[in-house]
Amino acid sequence: MHITMWQFISEQISEHSGHLFVCQNRQPVAGGDTHQCAVIRDDSQRYFVKYRTLTSVDNTELDAEADGLKALANAACIRTPKVICYGVLEEGHQLHEYLVMQYFKLSQSASEDWLTCGKQLAHLHRTTSGPEYGWPRDNYIGRSVQVNTATDSWATFFAESRIGAMLELLARQGHVWCNIDVCTTQIYHFLQDYQPQPSLLHGDLWSGNLGFHHHQPVLFDPAVYFGDRETDVAMTELFGRLPDAFYEGYNAIWPLDEGYRSRRKLYQLYHILNHAVLFGGHYLQAAQDDIVQLNQQLL
Repeated sequence: MHITMWQFISEQISEHSGHLFVCQNRQPVAGGDTHQCAVIRDDSQRYFVKYRTLTSVDNTELDAEADGLKALANAACIRTPKVICYGVLEEGHQLHEYLVMQYFKLSQSASEDWLTCGKQLAHLHRTTSGPEYGWPRDNYIGRSVQVNTATDSWATFFAESRIGAMLELLARQGHVWCNIDVCTTQIYHFLQDYQPQPSLLHGDLWSGNLGFHHHQPVLFDPAVYFGDRETDVAMTELFGRLPDAFYEGYNAIWPLDEGYRSRRKLYQLYHILNHAVLFGGHYLQAAQDDIVQLNQQLL
């Protein structure tokens, strides 16, 4: 008997959740650029599923997301969708990977909800693992590989694994706006006397990756690593700043350092460069302008 992908996933949900689940309805929903998404349900339960085709068992991505969600959940500071199950299956001689998560119906937010969100993020950032920045594995920021090579120097980590790695990706696409070694050395010198606590970060924190369920904040689509907490905050100010209550809540728990303003633009550059890698277009010009400006400032 041939088992379809959705029958197989239903069986895996039943096994991992301890509750019988038979998919009776599948509703495709808007998702990322790298995968498809669906909400599946039976009479009493709903789950959110991400899935994508694989060219080989070596190019999985959703396992990195599952890993990040579990790390955020273990910190127990802010809600994330619970990971139900993850796996790779074959259907019609085609490999697929899938990630099944708890489903949250997101709702409108009030100012107090954003205050709570800021406070909970600050508590998450208190979570640390020791002296090193990075993560035990590389993961993904959108479709781009996020390099997480561990080091005990924040200046080295951010210069090489963040800005340097993105400049290398752009160079492979034919976009070279600076001497990469010189640029990363300048960034290293700018940050060399700054050693923040390695905080557990969401890593891709903008309004599209957070929501509210019954007025409780929920984070999803992480790109986790241990790094400077200011990088998470900087991204929330990049693509449409979050409501003021969020920053009030954050600063009530763990006020930002005075030097944050001098580092914010540099931290945002990582995401501008990534958007240039992924989407090209006007992001290429914005990234080039920022790199030229940065080189002039750091000379």
